[in-house]
Amino acid sequence: MDELDRKIIGILQQDGRASNAKIARQLGVSEGTIRRRLKRLIEDEAIQVLALPEPSKLGYGTEAIVGLQVDPGKIEDVAAALASVPEALNVSVTTGAFDLFAWVALPSSEELHSFLLAVVGNIQGVRRSETFVIMSVKKRTFSPVS
Repeated sequence: MDELDRKIIGILQQDGRASNAKIARQLGVSEGTIRRRLKRLIEDEAIQVLALPEPSKLGYGTEAIVGLQVDPGKIEDVAAALASVPEALNVSVTTGAFDLFAWVALPSSEELHSFLLAVVGNIQGVRRSETFVIMSVKKRTFSPVS
């Protein structure tokens, strides 16, 4: 990945609907160059082109981060189980006091409660969980490149 790739990504982070022609004009290169670069970035899985929804606008009024301590040797199994449920927006294996963190979104606190009991509570290998309810979101983006 070179500087041109990073600039293309930066433009798309600001405007995910920017056309190849607009990006090319901004960067002073041909539209074909942008098209080829984007195709390669997507094929190499360096970027994903997607819409970043606002859960509360879609009826998901409760978001939480669930930290999980897992039996040794079960981390991948538990991560896969959580990743397979639609309520989990992000599942990460971590270091520290928790082996996994799952960011979840549900319509209500009652449904979060049911999810914790029926889903998390029934995954083999989960030793302990701690739930951090998100009170307000101050920034929602996935843009490590600027």
